[in-house]
Amino acid sequence: MDRNHLERCIQTISEEEQEKEPSSSSYVSLETEIPEDLYIGMKDFIGTNPTWDQYRVLSSALANFLFQNGCDDRAVTECYLNDLFTRSETV
Repeated sequence: MDRNHLERCIQTISEEEQEKEPSSSSYVSLETEIPEDLYIGMKDFIGTNPTWDQYRVLSSALANFLFQNGCDDRAVTECYLNDLFTRSETV
């Protein structure tokens, strides 16, 4: 996927969101390829932590990366801190 394709996807989503009523939070569908080792690690983690799913893991990882690399968006900071202080229950 090239940058132009990503920008077209974001633009299309933005246009669709403008037509809808404003919501408190919005979601964007993301498709990506990851190394098999990361996939296996994520799958094992989710298997032993039933309160987590692939969406929560990826959102948490992305928020962590953005926060630690200088993103000062309040929503990103809130997501990062919520995940930081939320306990995972293990089986």
